[in-house]
Amino acid sequence: MTETPTETAVRLPDPLWVEDVRPEWIDYNGHLSEAYYVLVFGHATDAFLAWLGMSPDHVAAVGTSMYTLEAHVRYLYQVPPGARLQVRTSVLQVTAKLLWLWHEMWCDGELRATEEVLMVHVDALVGRSSPMPDALRERIEQLQVPVPEQASRRITLG
Repeated sequence: MTETPTETAVRLPDPLWVEDVRPEWIDYNGHLSEAYYVLVFGHATDAFLAWLGMSPDHVAAVGTSMYTLEAHVRYLYQVPPGARLQVRTSVLQVTAKLLWLWHEMWCDGELRATEEVLMVHVDALVGRSSPMPDALRERIEQLQVPVPEQASRRITLG
């Protein structure tokens, strides 16, 4: 299954994150265990935040961060041992406090998985949501792309 990668007006690095599958990530079926898809997507989210300037040093200095509220993973195709994974990231929407990301995991030219992530901007010192600084929100707004047809799906049996 091959899908066209999401395009952006202001370009993020493509791919944003690259990581090799480690031997200990392989399950008894001989391919990437489901927990490690989430780990790799988490690394891509961290890379996105760092690209925005929200590094661990920034978080420590300013006291604000982004927390994940919800995530949805679609496992589309197996990932073999030793594969090199590339994650492409897009911004679907942003509000004063919320950020909706779309990750695509690619391997050998094939889309293997996607993850949607809903994040909230927080004042980590008080543990409550807070509006993003205007400059940060405006920078993120420039990255928005149309919501892909595959996003916001729910699990159904029929």
